[in-house]
Amino acid sequence: MAKRKVGETDNEVAPEEPRRSSRRKPNSQQDEAQVEDTKIATKPKSKATKKKQTPKIGTTEEVESSRHSTPACSSAKPTKSAGSNTTNPSSTELPARQYWLMKAEPESRLEKGHDIKFSIDDLAAKTEPEPWDGIRAYPARNNLRAMKKGDLAFFYHSSCKVPAIVGIMEIVQEHTPDLSAHNPKAPYYDPKSSPDDPKWSVVHVEFRQKLKTPITLQEIKAWFNEKGHPLENMQMLKLARLSVSKISEGEWRFLVGEMEKNGDVVSVV
Repeated sequence: MAKRKVGETDNEVAPEEPRRSSRRKPNSQQDEAQVEDTKIATKPKSKATKKKQTPKIGTTEEVESSRHSTPACSSAKPTKSAGSNTTNPSSTELPARQYWLMKAEPESRLEKGHDIKFSIDDLAAKTEPEPWDGIRAYPARNNLRAMKKGDLAFFYHSSCKVPAIVGIMEIVQEHTPDLSAHNPKAPYYDPKSSPDDPKWSVVHVEFRQKLKTPITLQEIKAWFNEKGHPLENMQMLKLARLSVSKISEGEWRFLVGEMEKNGDVVSVV
């Protein structure tokens, strides 16, 4: 079931990664001779510290090796530190939950002969995870690819009489290729995408809650226009055509607070 509005387009060019090359040149025979001359010239001075010096070094390779060698006792310290890092509880902490807003059209509209209608009630009726397919804009696709299992998203009714946040869903499966892009009969078929080189992605979501009192676009715009308001940088309004947008934790907390003021008990946060 396609989930996005018509008209999302974008271009993406991946920058070429700069190559790395070694600038180090092998030592010449002259360099080896200089090392031997230096060793002979400094030999008389070694008598004063004979007991503290390492055995006599006879080759250039040994000279280079001795510069970087360390006593066995000192090499053990980094090993101990590295081992302690692996047992640090903070290194196994799960990443922080992310929040999103995802648009769908709740009213019937035909696209290449297919009705792309999909509402919060349609999602609630699903008995298994629903693929959020049909995304054909790079910024929205990149947001899909950034999603992690366990993230939460507002379900937003778009292109209807009263656009609004109407519910909450959870990301239950991270991104995989959007196979609908390779189907010529699908409403959002993309001939430039192929199974060998898929351009578009899909995540799977599950219904979590429907709001009794939706948060309307009109309300959101009013808050957005207030200087210093928690929603003043809301991505959905800065990029109005974006069908999948990022919600900051502060924006999420504020909107959940408004939902609770309206009498909705939000069961997931």
